[in-house]
Amino acid sequence: MKLRKAKIKDVKDIQNIINAFAAGGEMLPRALNELYENIRDFFVIEDQGKIVAGGALHVSWEDLAEVKGFAVVASHHRKGLGSMLLKACLKEAKELGVKRVFALTYKPKFFKKHGFSEIDKTELPHKIWNECIKCPKFPDCDEICLVYSIGI
Repeated sequence: MKLRKAKIKDVKDIQNIINAFAAGGEMLPRALNELYENIRDFFVIEDQGKIVAGGALHVSWEDLAEVKGFAVVASHHRKGLGSMLLKACLKEAKELGVKRVFALTYKPKFFKKHGFSEIDKTELPHKIWNECIKCPKFPDCDEICLVYSIGI
């Protein structure tokens, strides 16, 4: 298994993985244009040349970033790939000087296992007004918001 930054050629695979979970109500779907525009945010994991996991670190503000688009194909669950992606994102956040990283998720247990704490979404006004306002679930979002503080 190989962890690396995503490339343009990976976008359709990333979308397929994310949208498979979105179809089951476990994530929000992502459009191709959104993924192309944010490709530099993404890490992927390859297994024998095939993308089996992806996740992104997206800077939201001077001291805040979001981990998003985290998905691992079902055949590769319970192999530590989600943890590998999250550690890469948190390392990059620290290198960039980001102080807090947050996640909106239906899988809070995964993030809590990695030191994230649950908070109220209203504590993230930049996220709410930049991206959430465009979401079809707004203002009745049922995702759980968690935050991780980075010791810099």
